[in-house]
Amino acid sequence: MKHVFHQGSSTKKPTFLLLHGTGGNENDLLPLANHIDPEASVLSVRGNVSENGMPRFFKRLAEGVFDMEDLKARTAELHEFIGKAAKDHGFDRKNVIAIGYSNGANIAANLLFTYSDALKGAILHHPMVPNRETELPDLTAVPVFISAGTNDPICPSEESTDLERLLKDAGAEVHLHWENYGHQLTMPEVEAAKVWYDQL
Repeated sequence: MKHVFHQGSSTKKPTFLLLHGTGGNENDLLPLANHIDPEASVLSVRGNVSENGMPRFFKRLAEGVFDMEDLKARTAELHEFIGKAAKDHGFDRKNVIAIGYSNGANIAANLLFTYSDALKGAILHHPMVPNRETELPDLTAVPVFISAGTNDPICPSEESTDLERLLKDAGAEVHLHWENYGHQLTMPEVEAAKVWYDQL
């Protein structure tokens, strides 16, 4: 998968797995990662799916309607890639925290829904429930930050509250943060994610 890797100044810090939104690329979230923890390493990935020329991490059938077969395959592909990247770049596979926005947050959430050991934690900006038909693995004590917009036209509020409940039921420690904005990624929610991260 097309990606950039930046070695952090502290090997004790996590590696941030950056996952962009639809139409984004591997450079979009680099400033965000640097703001949250400038000492962390960064593995920023470009989605392998193209929708009318816009990079995505998996196909969709319509707005908010996921291609579940493709989601499953692409999640497995990403999971395998993280393991390979850890060997290639020499970072700790067990110390990876995802930072995803929109489509990127959805595939990060599906990593959590699929594998108990895929991520040490996750920051999910405007995610939806990736799969309502699956049984989640044991996510005991996995920290997850979710930011959501009260009037997000793409991601209804119940998607956020349902995701929170499903993750908590699997044992994850979830913090749900609300902003009175739409679907855009805003500085106040990035600041809230940093405050949450600093307390880990």
